Amino acid sequence: MSDLLGIGASGVRAYQTALSTVSENIANASTPGYAKRTSDLREIAPANGLTSNNATTTGQGVSVAGVTRSADALRAADVRNSSADLARSETGVALLGRIETALTGNQLGDRLTGFFNAAKIAAADPTAIAPRSALLEQASSVANSFTATGKALNNLDADLDVTADNGVATLNNLGAALAKINDGLGRATPGSNGAAQLADQRDAILDQISAISDVSVTTDAAGRATVKLGNAGGPTFVNGNQAASVTFARGGDGTVSFAVHTQQAVSVFSPSGGALAGVIDGAARIADARTQLNSIATAFTDGVNAVQAQGRDLNGSPGAALFTTGTTPTDISLSLTDPRGIAAAGVGKGVRDNSNLAALDALRTSGGFETNTTALISGNAATLASRKQVADAQSAIRDNAVSARDSVSGVNLDSEAVDLLRFQQAYQASSRVIQVARDTLQSILDIR
Repeated sequence: MSDLLGIGASGVRAYQTALSTVSENIANASTPGYAKRTSDLREIAPANGLTSNNATTTGQGVSVAGVTRSADALRAADVRNSSADLARSETGVALLGRIETALTGNQLGDRLTGFFNAAKIAAADPTAIAPRSALLEQASSVANSFTATGKALNNLDADLDVTADNGVATLNNLGAALAKINDGLGRATPGSNGAAQLADQRDAILDQISAISDVSVTTDAAGRATVKLGNAGGPTFVNGNQAASVTFARGGDGTVSFAVHTQQAVSVFSPSGGALAGVIDGAARIADARTQLNSIATAFTDGVNAVQAQGRDLNGSPGAALFTTGTTPTDISLSLTDPRGIAAAGVGKGVRDNSNLAALDALRTSGGFETNTTALISGNAATLASRKQVADAQSAIRDNAVSARDSVSGVNLDSEAVDLLRFQQAYQASSRVIQVARDTLQSILDIR
């Protein structure tokens, strides 16, 4: 009779735990990062496997061996990889969009066109002061536009540094948090609800890390994660309860580099995914845009000043430089303020000659300043459009990866409702077994 009571009591305890697990699943069905749990129910084997006559004895009830967390390591890795690819593209799209704003916001192409058109108007009446003044105004507009565009790209560099610094700081914080979770997993009882909760936190942090840098992750029997940045051959970032630190640096040429610092060594790594990879791409795009802009600015100022030097102004003097360049090619200012100083005439041809201003028109064609500026802008726009298409595709890939992962680890309310009913019935049946045992025992006692 005591065996009957024990069997019933074991069922009540086991199915109470199972009901609690199902209730936890239902309550967290919409909780991000929650992986459903399953109570692992097992038969309690008899103390002695065989009786004296070698007949197998009956079991002694049911127990909960532990809580199993539903997760698929391969599908979780797919989510991390697709998240890293998407974050790289999204960061690149954001930076390319800002480059486009920097290149177009100051209307450099329109200012160049206005300058050369004003030169044509001045050439039509080379002795008139008004067209000469208008030409100087257009020259000032071009100089200001070059300067503002160059500063806009410099500001992008500063913003990119802030983005990289913030990404590195977040990465370091996540690494430290993951090391603590690893320590907790090492202390937690395997198969416990606490271990499952720590595993949820671990995976959530790994997802956040993969949005900053692509990672390679391995886990041990306790669930502790070892994380390498970049790829499987990259430097170790987190190992057990120890986390390295990541730093960011910019070279004199604008190139970006990242390094992982441990107590033993410093390792440079180049992420191929995540926001940090997007930062590397963005830095290269900014540097390329600056190089092309500087080339256009240098060719323009040198060419215009050379044309000015080979002509004569209204006073018959050699033309003075129209532009002055500062510390960078785009740091341009107007150095000629007197409209009479524009060298419209050729040498020895008189003040009514306009052959030198006509040379500006030839410079316009040979220098291709407007064409090159348009090509710079359109090239960036084409890259931006292409990157947006890639990002859209990667977003769909990531969504599919998340759906595939959640099909395993997500909570299905329909199946949980079935389990809730099943375990409730089992719980009630176990309670009934206890009641029957009590009634039977009481009947026996009453007979005595």
